[in-house]
Amino acid sequence: MDVIGVGFGRTGTLSLKAALEQLGFGPCMHMIPLLDDPWRSALLCRAADGDMACLDAAFDGYRSTVDWPGAFFWRSLTARFPSASVVLTVRDPNEWYESAYNTIYPVAYSGPRFEMAFKTVWEGTFDGRFADRPAAIKVFQDHNASVRAEVAPDRLLEFSVTQGWGPLCDFLGVPVPATPFPRLNDTAAFLAATASYSGS
Repeated sequence: MDVIGVGFGRTGTLSLKAALEQLGFGPCMHMIPLLDDPWRSALLCRAADGDMACLDAAFDGYRSTVDWPGAFFWRSLTARFPSASVVLTVRDPNEWYESAYNTIYPVAYSGPRFEMAFKTVWEGTFDGRFADRPAAIKVFQDHNASVRAEVAPDRLLEFSVTQGWGPLCDFLGVPVPATPFPRLNDTAAFLAATASYSGS
């Protein structure tokens, strides 16, 4: 594992996934593709239940991770891969909540496909209280504060996708691509990407 993204979903993680893969740090794990990977999802469910030995198999073959479930396991992953760079994607807390409430929260359907998301996001991260806006925002802010406090400064990049390639490429020590930075974080793009899961 070369890059561990520890920011919550809806902080530009879909854009960062595309950017990391373009820079050669792929494949990059992200929640959306995992909804179609029952084997890895089952391993991650077991890890969320306390069987942390499953993490090695679940992340095998990935050079990077962003979004959940990686953000849920961030302490274990940063310890397991001590040489990996850590990227904390950031966003205004109120804007983050509005975006999450209007995108990932409505897709939180029941059923086996979504068990891993419930265990790592809605229950594991937010303790079933995401609909409580102040409580959810506090979880978001406390998470970011913990990352800043616990990850060595020279290993951590605090990054907004609005900054584009520059800070990310400088941090990872790679050339800046000639193509524009991916912009996949808008609500319409997310809903289009998850349309096939609606009602599942």
